[in-house]
Amino acid sequence: MHTRFVLINTSHAGNVGAAARAMKTMGFDDLVLVAPRWANVLNREETIQRASGALDVLKNARIVATLDAALDGISHLCATAMTPRDFGPPTMAPRQHFELLLKQDLWAQQGVAFLFGSERFGMQNEDVYRCHVALSIPSNPAFGSLNLGAALQVIAYEWRLALGGFAVADATALSELADGSQVAGMLAHWERALVSIGFLDPQAPKKLMPRLNQLFNRAGVTQEEIHILRGIAKMMDRSVASPNSLTPAPVSSKD
Repeated sequence: MHTRFVLINTSHAGNVGAAARAMKTMGFDDLVLVAPRWANVLNREETIQRASGALDVLKNARIVATLDAALDGISHLCATAMTPRDFGPPTMAPRQHFELLLKQDLWAQQGVAFLFGSERFGMQNEDVYRCHVALSIPSNPAFGSLNLGAALQVIAYEWRLALGGFAVADATALSELADGSQVAGMLAHWERALVSIGFLDPQAPKKLMPRLNQLFNRAGVTQEEIHILRGIAKMMDRSVASPNSLTPAPVSSKD
C-alpha cells in the first residue's frame, strides 16, 4: 500500500527535516508539503541538519499550493488531531485503526495519506472533515503535546508495525551452551575446590552439589562461562596450596 505523509502549512524548517528523518527510519519516502511558510524550506540549512542524512526524502519531496494537489493517487485519508471534533470522522488510536484498515481488502491496493497540520494551530476543521479517520496518539491526558516530528515518528512507526515491521538484528553473537559433560566436569572441579577451602564437608556433603547442579542447569551456562567457573575453582585451589601467592604486595610509603 502506497504511503504518503502530508505536512500542511508547516512553519518551522527543522520540523520538515525531522519529518524526513522519521520517515526514512521507518522506510517511507513520499513527503508532500502544502503551502509551507518557507518556499525554499527543503533547502534551508536547519531542514538539512534535522534530516540527519535523509536527504533523498527531501530531494524527492514536493511542495504544492493546496491540499487537493497533495492527494493525487490517494484514497484513504488519515487526519492527525489530538482534539476530538464534534463533527467529522471517528477518532481512533493509530494501532486500532490500522488493524481495521488492513483487514479490508478494499484498501489493499490503494494509497493512504497521513495529514499533519501546522505546529501552532494543528489541522483546520475543513481538512479533518474530508478524512476517513482522525488519529489520536494515546498520551497523558494532562499533557498531550507532541512536536510535529515526534508525532510523525509515532504514526510512521505504528504504520510500519502494522505492515509487518522490520526484523531486529541481534548484534550479540549467540554463545554455545555447555553440554552435560562440561557441566559435570566443572562441578567436580568446584566440589574439590569447595572441599579445599573448607566450605564443603566431604563427610557430610548434604545436597550442596545437587543444588549447585540444578542452579547451573537453570542458568543455562555457556562454554565460556564454564571456563570462568573453572578458573575460579582453580584460584580457590591455589589460594589453599599457597596462601601468600594471592596476597597483594605491601605498598611502600614515605613519611
